[in-house]
Amino acid sequence: MFGLLFFVLMAHTAYGDVSYSFPEEMKRGYVIGNIAKDLGLDVNRLPSRKARIDTEGNRKLYCDINLNTGELTVAERIDREGLCGKKASCVINQELVLESPLELHLVILNIEDINDNSPQFTESVVKFEIQESADKGSRYLLDEAHDADIGRNSVQSYTLQDNEHFILNVLSRENGIKYGQLVLNKELDREQQKEVTLILTAVDGGTPPRSGTVAIHVTVLDANDNAPVFSQAIYKVSLPENSPVDTVVVTVSATDADDGQNGEVTYAFSHLSELFRQLFFLDTVSGEIKLKGLMDFEEESSIELRIQAKDGQGLASHCTVIIDVTDVNDNAPMIVINSLNSPIPENALPGTEVGIINVQDRDSENNGQVRCSIQQNVPFKLVPSIKKYYSLVTTGDLDRELLSDYNITITAADEGSPPLSSTKNIYLTVADVNDNPPVFQEQNYRAHVHENNKPGSSICSVSATDPDWRQNGTVVYSLLSSDVGGAPVSSFLSINGDTGVIHAVRSFDYEQLKSFKVLVLARDNGSPPLTNNVTVSVFITDENDNSPQILYPSLEGNSLMTEMVPKAAQAHSLVSKVIAVDADSGQNAWLSYHIIKATDPGLFTIGVHSGEIRTQRDISESDSMKQNLIVSVRDNGQPSLSATCALYLLISDNLAEVPELKDMSRDESSSKLTFYLIIALVSVSTFFLTFIIIILAVRFCRRRKPRLLFDGAVAIPSAYLPPNYAEVEGAGTLRSTYNYDAYLTTGSRTSDFKFVRSYNEGTLIADLTLKKPQSAVDDLEGLDAEINDSFEVRLVFL
Repeated sequence: MFGLLFFVLMAHTAYGDVSYSFPEEMKRGYVIGNIAKDLGLDVNRLPSRKARIDTEGNRKLYCDINLNTGELTVAERIDREGLCGKKASCVINQELVLESPLELHLVILNIEDINDNSPQFTESVVKFEIQESADKGSRYLLDEAHDADIGRNSVQSYTLQDNEHFILNVLSRENGIKYGQLVLNKELDREQQKEVTLILTAVDGGTPPRSGTVAIHVTVLDANDNAPVFSQAIYKVSLPENSPVDTVVVTVSATDADDGQNGEVTYAFSHLSELFRQLFFLDTVSGEIKLKGLMDFEEESSIELRIQAKDGQGLASHCTVIIDVTDVNDNAPMIVINSLNSPIPENALPGTEVGIINVQDRDSENNGQVRCSIQQNVPFKLVPSIKKYYSLVTTGDLDRELLSDYNITITAADEGSPPLSSTKNIYLTVADVNDNPPVFQEQNYRAHVHENNKPGSSICSVSATDPDWRQNGTVVYSLLSSDVGGAPVSSFLSINGDTGVIHAVRSFDYEQLKSFKVLVLARDNGSPPLTNNVTVSVFITDENDNSPQILYPSLEGNSLMTEMVPKAAQAHSLVSKVIAVDADSGQNAWLSYHIIKATDPGLFTIGVHSGEIRTQRDISESDSMKQNLIVSVRDNGQPSLSATCALYLLISDNLAEVPELKDMSRDESSSKLTFYLIIALVSVSTFFLTFIIIILAVRFCRRRKPRLLFDGAVAIPSAYLPPNYAEVEGAGTLRSTYNYDAYLTTGSRTSDFKFVRSYNEGTLIADLTLKKPQSAVDDLEGLDAEINDSFEVRLVFL
C-alpha cells in the first residue's frame, strides 16, 4: 500500500509517467514508442528544451530519445535475465528530463522475456546408488533443471529415456518450479544388472522449445531408505551490507536416520549463480555459510540460496536460505550539474535561474534523504524543484565591477547516522554590461598656455576612467561643438581621442583672447554608449611681446614738440610728462622712465614710474636756453622691451625769443632732434598768431570765448589716448590724472610759470582762457608793436 501511494505521488510530481513493454535482446535503435506523442510534447521544442533520458547513480542508460522525431529507442543491449533474474516482472525506470521549464517524466520499461536460454542441469551426470532391495514405487529425487527464462519459457516438462526399471514422475513446487522423481517401476536385480544408465531431458515451453539433458547413472546397492532431513525448510537471516569477509551468515543442518555411510550428510549449493558463488562459501561438512566478498544493498537487497543435503548413498533433500540485506549509510550524496548558464549578465534580475542541480544518494530511507545548501555569503540560493532537483537562482543584484566571478560551494548531506556529505564547486563568471559612464579624474580642468605658442603643442591632458570591461570600458575623447569669439572651437583646439591630450591648433594672442572654456566629451564604446563631459578652462598667459607705446610726446609726423620752461623755475618744478602705455599686462606692462641723453645731465630728472620731468635745481642764467632730452621707456618683461622719445625744452619767459630757435637748428644741424624742434617752434608760433586773431575776432563779435586744443608746449590732445589702452583688471599702464594750471606772459622774461594744483579727472581736457588788461585792449590796433598782452594757459595732463 505504501509503495502504491509513493508511486502515485511521484507520478504527480513528475507531471505524468509513461510505460512501454518490449522484448529483451532488441538491437540498438529499436523503436520502443513515440514518447513525445504519448506525453503530448512539442517535438520541435525538444532540442531547445534539452530533452534527455536520465538515470540515477551509475546505472546504464538503456534507452535514448530521438530529438528529431520524439521516438524512444533502445540504446543498450538489454538482458532480462541479467537484470532481473527469476523475477516475474522486470521493470527498468528511466527519467525524461526537459528544461525551460523544468519537467520530469518517469519512463517505465517492462522487459518481456524471450526464450533465449536452454534448460541446464547442475551436473552432467547424476549418480544414484540404489539397494537392490528397494521396493517398487520407491522414489528418488532428481535435481531440477535451471532455465534463466521465466514463465512459459522456463522448464515445463521432463522426459526420461525408455527403460524397464524406472519411470519419471514430474511434480511442481510452491513457486511453480517443476522437478522430477525417479520412480522404481520394476525391482532391481544386482546379479542381473549392476548399473543402469538413463538420459533425463528437460524441455521449456518456448517457441521453438529448448531442451537440456543429464545422464543418470544408477549403481545397484543394498538398501538406503532414509534421505537427509533439514531442521528448517526455510532459513531467514538479516545481514548488514557492510559485514566483513568471513562473517558467518547461517549454519544449515540436516540429519539422516540411516547408519554408517548411509547416514553421512554433505552440503552443497544448488543452482547458485556465479556471482553468489564468489560471494558465499559453504562448508560441505558443517553446513556453515560464510561471506567471502562484500555485499551491496544497492545491488541486491534480498538473496535466496538453495542448499542440498545428500547422504552417502545419494539420497538428498533441499532447503532455502533467504538473506535480507539491510542498508547501511555507505554512499555519500552525489551532486550532478545538469545545466549551468555561465557567464551571467550583471543586470540579471533577482530570481534568475542560473543552473539545474541533481542530488542523488543510492542509500534507502533516511540514509538516502539529502539536504542541499550553500553556506557561503553569495547572492545565490538553491530552490527545491522536482524530486531531487534544485534550481540555482540569484538572490540579489550582481555588479561585475565589484566582483567578477563566484566560486560557489554546494554541500549535500544525507540523514544517515552518521550522516555523509559531499561538496561540489561551481565557478560562475559575471558578464559585463555597459552600466557605468566614464568618470573624469577632476571636476574641472585648468590649462595655462603662453601666448605665441607653437601650433600643435599640447596644453593639457584630460583623463576619464570607466570600470566596465573591454569595449564597454574603452574611453574616446572629443570636443563638444561650440563657438569661441564667433569662431568654432575646432579652430582653437584639438584633442587626441585615445589619450585625451589637448593640442593648440593655432598660436594665441593674449591681447586678443585672454581665456575661454571648452567642453570635453568622454564616450565609451558600449552599446548603447554612455557619455560624460567636463569643462576645460584655458587661460592664455601674457608674454612680453609688445614694446611700450609713447603717447606723449607724439612720435607721429614731423612736427617738433617743444615745451617752454620759465627761467624762474625752482628745483623740483614739474616741467613736462612722458606718457606711455604697454599692451601687455602684469609685470610686462610695468613701465619705467629713464633719461638716456640730455644737454645738461644735472638739470632735469624724470620720475622712474611716473614719467614726470622735473628740475633738479633752480634754473640759472648760465644754463643753456635750449635743452634736449632723450627719454627711454622700458617695460619689466623678460627680456625687457623699450621705446625712446625726444623732448625739446626752451628755457625762456618770452615767446618773442622763439626766433632764437634757429640757432638750435644750426648748433645741432647734425641731429634730427634739432630739426624736429624747429618744426615744433614754427608750429607753436603759427598757432599762437592764429589764436590772437581768433580771440580779437571773438571780442569784436562779442561771442563766447572758444576752447582750443593747443598742440604746443604742454597741451595733450585727447586723441592721443587710443581706446584699446583702457585699464583691465587693474593692470593698466596709465596712472592718475594730472591737471595743471600754467600762467605764461609774453614780452617779459620774468613771467611766472606757476603750478597751482592737481585734479583727479577721468578725461583729457585742454582749456585755454585769454585775459587782457584794459590798456592792452586799447592798443590792439597796433599789432606790429611789441606785444605786451598777458595770457593764461591751463594744461591738463593724463
